Amino acid sequence: MKKWYLYIVECKDGSLYTGITTDLKRRMAEHKEGLGCKYTAAKGFLRLRHKEVLKSRSAAAKREAEIKNWPKAKKKKLIGSLRLAV
Repeated sequence: MKKWYLYIVECKDGSLYTGITTDLKRRMAEHKEGLGCKYTAAKGFLRLRHKEVLKSRSAAAKREAEIKNWPKAKKKKLIGSLRLAV
């Protein structure tokens, strides 16, 4: 059974991006290179802030949808306090 990861990354502007993948290391490299998605390419990847391992793509997609609907304050509570790197 393939592992699925839900992840939250912090962008250089302080915004948060939530996504899913089967290869977290590869996906973070893509975000760092500006190839991960249009959002992080435009906002600038800063760092991985949170990850969860899920059993299936379906479970990961459901969790992603759940978190994407949360207000930013609730996401910040999940990942802990944000400290931007300068």
